[in-house]
Amino acid sequence: MKPVLRQSIAYGALACALLGAPTVALAQDAVEAQEDDTNDNVIVVTAQGRAQSLSDVPIAVSAISGEMLEQSGTTDIRELNQIAPSLLVSSTGNEANGSARIRGIGTVGDNAGLESSVAVFIDGVYRSRSGNALSELGPIERVEILRGPQGTLGGRNSTAGLINIYTAPPEFDLSGYGAFTYGNYDAMRLEAGLNVPLSDKVAARVDGVYFKRDGFYNDVTNGVEVNDRDRYLFRTQALFEPNSDLSFRLIFDYSKKDEACCAATFVQPDFAPLAVVSPDLDPYTKPQEGNPALTSTSNPIVNVLLGLGQDPRALSQSTFDRDIYVTPGRSYDGETEDWGLSGELNWDFGGVRLTSITGYREYNNFQGSDTDYTTVDILYRAPNEFGGARAFETFTQEIRLNGTAFNDRLDWLVGGYYANESLRSQDNLRFGTQYGTFVSCRIALAINPALANPAADNCLGPAVAFLDGTVGNPAFGPATPLIIAGINNLSQVSDVGGTGDVYDQESQNFAVFTHNIVHLTDTVDLTLGLRYTNESKDFDATFGNDNTICPANRQLLSPLLQVPALAGLAGGLISLSCQGNSTSELDGVSLSDSRDENELTGTAVLSWQPNPDLLVYGSYSRGYKAGGFNLDRSGLAIPLFLNVNALDPSGLQFEEETVDAFEIGLKYATRPFSVSVAAFHQEFSNFQLNTFNGSVFLVQNVNSCGTSLGGADMDGDPTTGACNPDDVQPGVVAQGIELETVINPVRDLSLTFGMTYADTKYKDNLIGDDTGAPLDPALRLLPGDNLSNAPKTTVTGSIAFTPELGTSGLEGLVFLNARSTSAYNTGSDLLYGKEQEGYITVNGRIGISGNDRAWSLELWANNLFDKDYTQVAFNTPFVAPQQTYSAYLAEPRTYGITVRAGF
Repeated sequence: MKPVLRQSIAYGALACALLGAPTVALAQDAVEAQEDDTNDNVIVVTAQGRAQSLSDVPIAVSAISGEMLEQSGTTDIRELNQIAPSLLVSSTGNEANGSARIRGIGTVGDNAGLESSVAVFIDGVYRSRSGNALSELGPIERVEILRGPQGTLGGRNSTAGLINIYTAPPEFDLSGYGAFTYGNYDAMRLEAGLNVPLSDKVAARVDGVYFKRDGFYNDVTNGVEVNDRDRYLFRTQALFEPNSDLSFRLIFDYSKKDEACCAATFVQPDFAPLAVVSPDLDPYTKPQEGNPALTSTSNPIVNVLLGLGQDPRALSQSTFDRDIYVTPGRSYDGETEDWGLSGELNWDFGGVRLTSITGYREYNNFQGSDTDYTTVDILYRAPNEFGGARAFETFTQEIRLNGTAFNDRLDWLVGGYYANESLRSQDNLRFGTQYGTFVSCRIALAINPALANPAADNCLGPAVAFLDGTVGNPAFGPATPLIIAGINNLSQVSDVGGTGDVYDQESQNFAVFTHNIVHLTDTVDLTLGLRYTNESKDFDATFGNDNTICPANRQLLSPLLQVPALAGLAGGLISLSCQGNSTSELDGVSLSDSRDENELTGTAVLSWQPNPDLLVYGSYSRGYKAGGFNLDRSGLAIPLFLNVNALDPSGLQFEEETVDAFEIGLKYATRPFSVSVAAFHQEFSNFQLNTFNGSVFLVQNVNSCGTSLGGADMDGDPTTGACNPDDVQPGVVAQGIELETVINPVRDLSLTFGMTYADTKYKDNLIGDDTGAPLDPALRLLPGDNLSNAPKTTVTGSIAFTPELGTSGLEGLVFLNARSTSAYNTGSDLLYGKEQEGYITVNGRIGISGNDRAWSLELWANNLFDKDYTQVAFNTPFVAPQQTYSAYLAEPRTYGITVRAGF
């Protein structure tokens, strides 16, 4: 059998045959496939820190070969969605905010203070957030995707799973390659590399990738394109192997992106049939399908937008028309720079294996944005070093020792992990030049929609006379002058706000762990793992702000908060003047805080292998993800109650997330056919949720109450729905079944099929943190419903046919893969009108290659049938009382030609 086909079949079998009890993927030891004409495949894996035959390893992992990644067109982790049914990777307003979910569990990434529920490692080195890996990867040896909590081996804790990426290492044979791709949207991708053996003990490798492509969105207002690609990657490596017992691999990589990202369009009923006006203009009331679209003039706020200059084309086009109509002069330009150095040592001595992985990384990103996504100038970030910027400096050190004892009855592993992360998050979010008039119109609509006049600065103009309390006019009594003055002040909020908020966080993570396999009999194993983790975080923040209207209106209107008839209006005026705690009262103010956590996690797995082809197992695992700080001043307090003389930074804290996971399953694997079935049940306590409520981002721990709250968690009152702390229970449950198969009926044909059914939902009677605090009312649709971006059913499949073409050494390629996803809500608050219907995406590639793949020519298409779907829908900022929604669209169909050559 040809080597390339042999490798493809081996990795394909591994990808679909491995399901079982969770563990943590480890460093750089390769997955090897060996085969001869008379024996079945023997697949060796090291996912438990030691070399083991696949049939002996009860772990929940899919391993995807470099060949499969190449055939499927995968160049960054988002495209793994097409291959792994339990995985969903998406990005939102900034690629640095990319989020990965496994079995429907993940962390919304718009706040750098939250770590990822799905950890990402590249060559054994932790990437601080999932979005840090949304870039070119270069040549990949394999990718391992582990499901369920990870925490009893090396690396970082995670509650949902992890993605382990292994780049192609240096080899002791001279080789080189090059590839050129050209596609629609004027896409051009260049990739090349050279591997050189410097001696019989030292080898070096250099790889580079450059990718440039036009944007998927056309900014009609400013005449530019958005969501383009302009990025490159450079990676160089050295491998030192003085003998068979010792090896050391050194890796340096540098990547940069200079791109405009990420635009959004208005949601229309063609995407979500319930993106329509509800009779009472309440977004929490389910509207009737067929009502006027939210972007129609039946929604009063739309008339305000049009009156302030909103381009009407944006309100009438399809959700999936990629023309955008943003504010003149606003930009989505941004820049990302990422580099790192790592070294891995493997040393076998005296029956013991030592592995050491050391890594240092720096990551910097900023991104400008027209943050309201409309032609009206409401909210923006300038594209500079404060523009939604984040920077990480991360040092990690992992050491493991493993060996055997008691005549090989015990396979033991012990180790330690240390990580130091310095995080700086900066922001310059500012109110636009039309913010004051726009929100004054919201006040006018609340008083009397007939009074709204967007042509007037205060949206009232001469109609302000109707507020004077005369007979027949709205009367505020003696407070009328204050109300009018407050509205006039509010209308003057123009191009003010953040001048440079700086959040610094220093994290230290220390862990010791052990992971041991006890061979109770020749066919029964007991795996026991335990990990102790200490996590400490020190937080500092300094604010810069020039919004002087906020303190003026706070002083003017606060007395009216004590008047029941006027408290709502006065509170609205103060809140809109100080939205997100944007106030000059904070200018130059600093605060600090710290937190410390200690956590034990562990795993226990009982597995039985009655014959070499069959494995049955059951497992329990406990996982943990650190708590932290909400890096957003809006979390300090509700604007009505912000007291800069008594700031309490503890309000920015959120608690650690934990999970208890149970799994049972069966694996059967032979060369022509493999199947695996697993059933899982996972319960999450203090689930960390980050959601945008239309004004600010909320960071909320989610639990449930063991006693019925009588619907108090589903009303709009923030004071109802508390729970006795002794009655607090997990708030999120994920349970379901995973099935994966691979069939190799003949030598040149491989078929795969995967299915995940995951019922991932919030429990009833939801509360906030484990003190029993009420759930934020913006989340009142969550109880009993599925999590966002958590489809119940996902199916993937692929066909790879690589026939020999005659006797000249030519080889053909026909490759198709597909992903089918059931319906799900894309908004983390689960508001109506954010539902994504089920869809199917198909990728394809056909080609021809020369002898030993010395060259190849391939035609390819991703999203072959140009299926329109969204990544995330969200509340258009400040567009209330009846919300409109905006959406970050998934990529359209792309196609092109790729030419490769190598030696």
